[in-house]
Amino acid sequence: MALSESIEYDKIEVVGIYKSVQVRKATVIKKDGTEMARSYERYVLQAGTLDASDNLVDTDLSSEPAEVSAICTAAWTTDVKAAWKAKLIADIADKPAE
Repeated sequence: MALSESIEYDKIEVVGIYKSVQVRKATVIKKDGTEMARSYERYVLQAGTLDASDNLVDTDLSSEPAEVSAICTAAWTTDVKAAWKAKLIADIADKPAE
């Protein structure tokens, strides 16, 4: 009886005007080659975040699998990053004072 566990990135979607990348990661458990269980984790990647000076800091993709990284790199063009940065700055300006 051999048990194995593997990770599959089985759904990668680019959505919205800011090209958010939605990722579904499946953990698959197999017994003697037959799938016994599958669980899912979902997460979303954005083009970056703002630093204290309102500069866009690119999202670190070094821990992502190659296929996810390649899709992010293709989707997050200079124009997309500029629009995302402008949106983040506008969100800060619209935030009520505390």
